[in-house]
Amino acid sequence: MKRYFYLLVAVLFSGMLLSSCSSSDYESVPLQNISNEQAFDKLDSLGVKAKDVLNFIYGFLPKSQNRFDGNTNLLDCASDDGVTIQTGSTEIFRLATGAYSATSILGSDMRWSNLYTLIRISSNFVSNIGVVPVKDTVLSVKGVRLSQKVFWKSEARFIRALAYFELIKRYGGVPLMGNHARVLGENVEIPRSSFEDCVNYIVTECDQMKDSIWTNPIAAPSVNAHKPTVGAVLALKARVLLYAASPLFNEKRSTLTNPLTGYTDVSPNSVKARWKKAADAAQAVINLNNYSLLSSFKHVFTTLVDDSKEANKELIFQMQFEKTNTSIETTFGPLGFSNNAKGNGNANPTQELVDAFPMNNGKAIGEADSGYDPSNPYDKRDPRLGYTVFCNGALWFNTPLQLYRGGLNNPIVSSTSVNKVTTKTSYYMRKFMGDFETAASTTGYVAQWHDMIYLRYAEVLLNYAEAANEYYDAPTDSIRLMITSLRKRAGIEAGTDGLYGLKANLTKAEMRDIIRNERRIELAFEEHRYWDIRRWMIAETVLTEPLHGKVIIKEGGALSYSDIVVYTPYKIYSKKMYLYPISYDEVIKNSQMVQNPGWE
Repeated sequence: MKRYFYLLVAVLFSGMLLSSCSSSDYESVPLQNISNEQAFDKLDSLGVKAKDVLNFIYGFLPKSQNRFDGNTNLLDCASDDGVTIQTGSTEIFRLATGAYSATSILGSDMRWSNLYTLIRISSNFVSNIGVVPVKDTVLSVKGVRLSQKVFWKSEARFIRALAYFELIKRYGGVPLMGNHARVLGENVEIPRSSFEDCVNYIVTECDQMKDSIWTNPIAAPSVNAHKPTVGAVLALKARVLLYAASPLFNEKRSTLTNPLTGYTDVSPNSVKARWKKAADAAQAVINLNNYSLLSSFKHVFTTLVDDSKEANKELIFQMQFEKTNTSIETTFGPLGFSNNAKGNGNANPTQELVDAFPMNNGKAIGEADSGYDPSNPYDKRDPRLGYTVFCNGALWFNTPLQLYRGGLNNPIVSSTSVNKVTTKTSYYMRKFMGDFETAASTTGYVAQWHDMIYLRYAEVLLNYAEAANEYYDAPTDSIRLMITSLRKRAGIEAGTDGLYGLKANLTKAEMRDIIRNERRIELAFEEHRYWDIRRWMIAETVLTEPLHGKVIIKEGGALSYSDIVVYTPYKIYSKKMYLYPISYDEVIKNSQMVQNPGWE
């Protein structure tokens, strides 16, 4: 019997919830009609069809941060950093409030079945690419020429490792399927592996593929920038080990005897050793000397890799799904403009996020000598605030934004209106957008590159700082250097001591707070905060507190600012919610499947 490449065609084409992109973005012919024998042709010395299959696999990765609720919402709007402008029971609202269960799984957040589909098609590629007689060779990391198919195999392994990581950060331990892609009639009732075994599997995969994958800098980046390199492999390993060392899976677990939900050995030495592994993994990326911070924080997301020598060396792994477009600008740009300058303002940053940005001297706004002025709250702030959040008075289309009540960009909407909306917090998201500060509103938004960036160097620096701070008894110079490097790039003043606002003798706990806050503001809206508050096990605190915005009133020429509650949690965050429930469908069809604690 002819064995076809996809046995789950219905899943692939009726359940493409993992990615909003079409398979036709990468394939030249309908791959669902191709058998393994055709895809992995023993006579195809160029591997043409195998490359089509590999590109098809890439098509299952998310292509944009705004993939929720029909490509209109961000995951960070389910955290304490933002709220959606939309009303009603949106997907983001249900994620934020925990309004999901084993029988009502939300689709866009990389659900179990979609990730296993990705794992299966990647494993099928890994298992079969060996028969293709590809003659072209590539110089490996160790200086040995290897067939291109060896590199293609590593690409598929990388994507599979990434899929497994996305599973374990949501569910804990999951079934490890190996390289064999099971077919109809084979046993698929595989039990969940322990969390520790899953972490070890991903790390081992990264260690094994790092010498047979593309090197940095990659050749012809305008075509190949989406390919994972040794830097991407090491950065993924560092992220996996950071999550694994975090309180959720490590020392603060509530079910220490359950190997599915984290490590069972949480002795002090074992806990510290895991932080050390995470720090060493991040250091390995730094030691490559292939990456650096882009000089402008504002342009990190619009300066993409090309064939010039001025490529963005901060990007480690990204997906080149989107052609130039205005999707981010029109979805999240400020309300109040018209025609091609119109924005829908879907993401409203919270006051909690805005307050997290320090002053331009590096000091927190609550410090007595910070210089913060409540009557002029956006003056002399960390420049990253203005590059991340639209605040009142910010320039856009050559016009200072009017985010006071009744202003152009924050209109007053009558209670009877069902079509008009306005910002809930007096803020809009600015990040990821092109430079339209002085553009003509009559011209409007001009198409920009909006690649999905999965790994960037700034995160690696923060990963090292966090892991090292948890390992060492007191902050070290190397930890401080990670933070001051980011603050220097941001445009914060060095100060007479050259510490960019850091105190000279920070304790371990104080440095932990600094690192976590730096991570919050540097990586805002990049799908980190939602997971960070879970792996740190602080979600039950921050997600049960009201979220705020500003009410800005203009009287005459004077502005007054006051806080307002924009979101009040209606339920207590339960500890079971730190991990997602496994879909009821998966549990009933696999007799060996064990549901996560509390979701039975």
